[in-house]
Amino acid sequence: MSSRVVHFEIPYDDGNRARKFYADAFGWNVMPMPEMNYTMVSTGPTPEQGPPTEPGFINGGMTERTGPVTVPVITVAVDDIDSTLDRVEKLGGERMGEKMPVGDMGFAAYFRDTEGNVTGLWQNA
Repeated sequence: MSSRVVHFEIPYDDGNRARKFYADAFGWNVMPMPEMNYTMVSTGPTPEQGPPTEPGFINGGMTERTGPVTVPVITVAVDDIDSTLDRVEKLGGERMGEKMPVGDMGFAAYFRDTEGNVTGLWQNA
């Protein structure tokens, strides 16, 4: 894995207002997923299941402003979330919870860096 930025998350206080804003402002396709309390965001051409089909853009999501996602968060792909979180802690960062399964797609986790920024981690299943 190349440790590339692969996803973003934007928190909201009002989901309908946020979805309308980003769809109207940038033409993004927003897909509410009420069962997950999440909104998937496509910023460009994307097949029904899978990564973007053109280089140069990433997709993301929107969620309620709670927990670790209180400001916009970028997510970095890694081979092993557990070892990455261990390395983050050794370098002075702070683990924000543990690795969480995301359906059958993979795993996610969050950490706070030495500057107080929250960053997400993604590990494919």
